[in-house]
Formats: sequence, structure tokens, C-alpha cells
Amino acid sequence: MAWAALGVAAVLGFWVLGAYNRLVSLRNAVAAAWAQADDAQRRRGEGGEQLVAALRGPLAAEQGALDALWSAQTASARAAGAMSARPLLAGNAAAWADAEVRLGAAAARVFALADGHREAVADNAAVAAARAAWDEGEERLRFARQLYNERAAAHDEAIGQFPTSMLSPAFGFRAAGRL
Repeated sequence: MAWAALGVAAVLGFWVLGAYNRLVSLRNAVAAAWAQADDAQRRRGEGGEQLVAALRGPLAAEQGALDALWSAQTASARAAGAMSARPLLAGNAAAWADAEVRLGAAAARVFALADGHREAVADNAAVAAARAAWDEGEERLRFARQLYNERAAAHDEAIGQFPTSMLSPAFGFRAAGRL
């Protein structure tokens, strides 16, 4: 009887260890996916800085829009920094997603103004290069967001499945936010 109890305890112990390691692996995959999104966001941010600098002259009358883009870029970078510290915290993901919405709106306004002043920016190679860098960063960020969301969904599914769902709160595993 003692051997049977010891066997059951060993099987249960190995199962707990395996479940914990699986959850850690999924958590690390979410963090790695965020690292890719953060890298893409930083690259796009560099394109945004170049864009604002390149448009300061041609769009001198539209400094408010350029300042709004700069401010939104700064807010997005700040939210990304918080996300980097805790990539699975749903509140951080929501804050970054909100900052990204504001950044997208500010960028759309600046791009519309640049298109409206096409004659002023048509021959400006710096503007063209900055716009290309921004667009490339946006494309990379789109794929990185998708990867993050897929990894977060796999993580959340694992912590929600029985019997792992009984262990996840004990080990501090919580649902990840979405981007």
C-alpha cells in the first residue's frame, strides 16, 4: 500500500513539474514574441523621428501635427518600455495598444498633410526615405503583433485547460493581454 501511495505521489509530482515547465515555456514564448514586437516598434520609431525631422521644413505651417506625432511616438515608446518590463500583464498590453491607436491617428494626419503638400515634399529624398522606413516598420510590427497574439492565446489556453487551470493560479500564471 505504501508503494502504491508513493507511486501515485511520484506520478502526481512529475505531472506538476511537467505542467509548470510547459507554462513557463509558453510564458517565455510570449516574452520572446514581445521582444520581436518591441524591436519592430523601435525601428518604426526611428523612422518616425526621421519623418518628423524631414517634414519640419516643408510642413513648417503644420508644426502642431508634427508635434502631435512626436508626442504620440514618445507615449508609444513609454508604453512599450512598460510592456518590456512585464510583457504578460494585460494592463500593459492595453496601454500600449491605446498608445498605438493614438500614434496611428497622428501618423495618418501627418501623412495626409504631406500628401496635401506634395509639391513641397516631392523632391525631398529624406522624406521619402523616412516614409519608407516608417512603412517597413509598420509591416514588421503587424507581423510581430500577430505572433505575440498567437503566443498569448496559446499561453491563455494552457492556463485555462483543466487540470492545469488548478495549478496556474498557485504558480502566478495569469492571462496575457492582446496587442
